Amino acid sequence: MFRYKAVSGLFLVGYLLGPAPLLPAADRPQWGQRHTRNMISEETNLPASFDTASGENIKWVIPLGSSTYSTPVIAGGKVFIGTNNDPPRDPRHKGDRGVLLCLNEADGSLAWQLLVPKLEGDVYLDWPKAGICSPPTVEDQRVYVVSNRAEVLCLDMHGLHNGNDGPYQDEARHMTPEKTEPLELTELDADILWVFDMRSGAGMYPHDSAHSSILLDGDFLYLNTGNGVDNTHRCIRAPDAPSLIVLDKNTGRLLARDDEQIGPRIYHAAWSSPALGEVQGRKMVFLGGADGICYAFAPLDNAARIDQVQNLQRLWHFDCDPNAPKENVHQYLDNRRESPSTISAMPVFHQGRLYVVAGGDIWWGKPRSWLKCIDAAPTADITRTEALWSYEIPHHCCSTPAIYENMVFIADCDGVVHCIDALTGQPLWTHKTSGEIWASPLVADGKLYIGNRRRELSIFAAAREKNLIFSCKMDSEITSTPVAANGVLYLAIAEKLYALCNSAKSH
Repeated sequence: MFRYKAVSGLFLVGYLLGPAPLLPAADRPQWGQRHTRNMISEETNLPASFDTASGENIKWVIPLGSSTYSTPVIAGGKVFIGTNNDPPRDPRHKGDRGVLLCLNEADGSLAWQLLVPKLEGDVYLDWPKAGICSPPTVEDQRVYVVSNRAEVLCLDMHGLHNGNDGPYQDEARHMTPEKTEPLELTELDADILWVFDMRSGAGMYPHDSAHSSILLDGDFLYLNTGNGVDNTHRCIRAPDAPSLIVLDKNTGRLLARDDEQIGPRIYHAAWSSPALGEVQGRKMVFLGGADGICYAFAPLDNAARIDQVQNLQRLWHFDCDPNAPKENVHQYLDNRRESPSTISAMPVFHQGRLYVVAGGDIWWGKPRSWLKCIDAAPTADITRTEALWSYEIPHHCCSTPAIYENMVFIADCDGVVHCIDALTGQPLWTHKTSGEIWASPLVADGKLYIGNRRRELSIFAAAREKNLIFSCKMDSEITSTPVAANGVLYLAIAEKLYALCNSAKSH
């Protein structure tokens, strides 16, 4: 039973700002819509079906690693996606690595790759075979990505094809495991311009896999740190570390951090990436906290000179599960009846509202979640207590919502796709797929695309009445979000990346 709760009088549409314009149909240089994180696209003429056997509507397909948790990003004629090194593309680099592939958009051929050795000594710092899980963000020939070692890297989009640029010149050492002689660089290797290590630079403690999609605004990079528990799952080693930091995009210098003391309340790790929106002429940066609280911060002033690390100014916060434990949270480890809540997916800003999913941790917490709709407007009340509406999901959920034509689409870990009225929170329809869903939906060309961990891809009409247009079984599981750019639909499964478009036929 899926329940919704609307707060009387608060879901009238009159208070909303006018519809935010979508980006022109073109590149997709970050995960989700720029700034807002909405999982929608203006692309048209996208395929409603395809055939992996005959190649129908398949422009090209290339092998990835043995597991892929990143989502592809498309910019400047290139496709970027994180994966692992199984099997190696360069025989000199054997063994487990984090990998970021840079592919040519036209045919999927390899332009260059970033190889990052694993953190050693504890598998919970850098989970085996997980690869680089973070989707990159691209702007002006620069690629910003968080590596499997919890480093923020700025890369030259052209790799080493145009020389070794930037102040950083130690790529050979960086791509080679410790106690191993550095390898000679080739044109297929990445060109690193600068590195910021969040472990030493921000004092965070990584857990499982670094996962952050960098938000770029002006000269600033906003990102979640991934600070988390240690291998006992009962201790936060870095309780004072920030969950949100801001870097100078030109130098990688740390400029600001949150001061919300989230650390002791982190039940697992800070994996939710930030979003940005503007309400009543004021910009705000939104963070889904690993403590189940959604925070709004004032962004840094692009015109101001910043000489010392600042604390970000909190504008408001909203507790998505006020009845959940907030102290001694790790005593509830593996408690499926009572546990803290967390936010793993990204908050999405749309027309003055913030849509965010919170609930029990998918590995250790209660199987209960809520999709909350929050009025994002700045007010004197910095402690929000009432949502515009709340939609309950009796399962874990780590999917970022897509908001389209007054509908919200989201999926849960029981494999259920939900369509909800975006203004009232009333359920419109649900559909049970064959397996667990970790991916987020994409709405594009009037269609809803979503994959699950049982290898099933489903395509629905993005409409208020359920209409399953197409479904098929792929070769491996799907945890990546489908992406549309330049008339092509990109679908990453664990072991392959497909570029799909109408009338194409691969050979």
